[in-house]
Amino acid sequence: MSDPGETPLKRTPLYDLHVRANAKMVPFAGYEMPVQYSAGVLKEHLQTRVAAGLFDVSHMGQLYLHGAGAAAALEALVPGDIQGLKAGRTRYTQFTNAAGGILDDLMVTRYEDRLYVVVNAACKAADMDLLREGLPADISIEPLEERALIALQGPLAAVVFGRLAPSVAEMPFMSSAQVMIEDVTCIVGRCGYTGEDGFEISIPESSAETIGAKLLDEAEVEPIGLGARDSLRLEAGLCLYGHDIDETTTPIEADLAWSIGKRRRTDGGFPGDSIVQKQIQEGAPRKRIGIRPDGRAPARGGTRILDATGAEIGAVTSGGFGPTVGGPVSMGYVSREFSTVGTEVALNVRNKAMAARVAAMPFTPQRYYRG
Repeated sequence: MSDPGETPLKRTPLYDLHVRANAKMVPFAGYEMPVQYSAGVLKEHLQTRVAAGLFDVSHMGQLYLHGAGAAAALEALVPGDIQGLKAGRTRYTQFTNAAGGILDDLMVTRYEDRLYVVVNAACKAADMDLLREGLPADISIEPLEERALIALQGPLAAVVFGRLAPSVAEMPFMSSAQVMIEDVTCIVGRCGYTGEDGFEISIPESSAETIGAKLLDEAEVEPIGLGARDSLRLEAGLCLYGHDIDETTTPIEADLAWSIGKRRRTDGGFPGDSIVQKQIQEGAPRKRIGIRPDGRAPARGGTRILDATGAEIGAVTSGGFGPTVGGPVSMGYVSREFSTVGTEVALNVRNKAMAARVAAMPFTPQRYYRG
C-alpha cells in the first residue's frame, strides 16, 4: 500500500497498451513506465538493431514557443544556434547555468511560426520554470500536455512507418514535419535515441493508443521498454541526463562541443559562456570517454576509474552489457591526460582492479538516415 503522502504515479496514454502486451511496469520520472516486455531486455535490444522497435516516451515534456523573437530569446538560455535553424529542422542543445553546467538537454525544432521543444521527463517542471523566468513577456509558452510521444526505431522503421505515412520515407535526419496518420495530424521528427534510423511521433493523446497499436500490428515491430532503451543509447554513445551529464558537467567536458554552432562559440550570449569558450580554446580539465573492460564483468555507474598506480582519475557514469557489442561497455569521465583512445586504465569493481582501456564511441556504428 502506498504512502498517502506520496504523489501518485502518472500514466501515459499508452498505459493500457503496455498492460495488454504484458509489460513489467516500474516507476520512472513520476510515471508508470514499461521496463521490459515478455521477450526480455536482450531480445528487445536486438529487435531494434535488426528490425524495428516501438518505444513510449510520452513522459517527456513537449511544448511550443510562440513569438517572432522566440529563436533569439531561447538562445539566451542555450549554446545551440537556434536562429540559424531552417524551418522544419531540428537541433540538439542544452540549458546551461552560470558555471556552464548542463541543467538539461533538449531538442528544438523550428517551424515558420513557432518552436517545438522536447525536454527530459525528470526536468520538465524545472525547465518550464526556467523558460518562464528567462524568456521575455512577448514569447508565449504552450505546454503540450495532451499529446503522447512514441519512437519507432530500427533499420526497418522507415519501411514500416511508410505504410502509414508514405511522405516520411525521404525525410532527412534531424528534420520534422506535420504528417497525417490515420486522419490525425501528428508531429513527426526523424531522430531518436538508439543510434538507429527512426522517428519520434507526437500524437494527440486521444489517438495515441490507436496509432501505437497500428504500428505494433506490423510484423517487423515489437514493443521495447526502458531497459533496452538504456542499453541501446549506451552502445550508441549517447548521454543520459542525470548520469552522463548534469549541472556539474559542461558541454565541452561531455564531448558535446559539436552541438555548439560556430557563431555561438565566438559570440557567446548564453549562461556560462565564458567558461565554455575557455574550455573550447584550452580544453576541459576532464573528458567523457568510452571504456571497454577486458573481462566480462560490467562496470556500472559510480565505479571508480584508476590509473596504473591505483590513483583515482575519474568515475563511470553509465555501464552495462552491450548486446550488439557482445561484451561490457561503459562511459565516464577521466582527467584529460588519460582520455586518449587506447589508454590502459583499471576499474574498481567489487574492490578489485579490473583491467580496461579507453575506447572510441559509439561502441556500435550509428546508422542515422543520411539520404
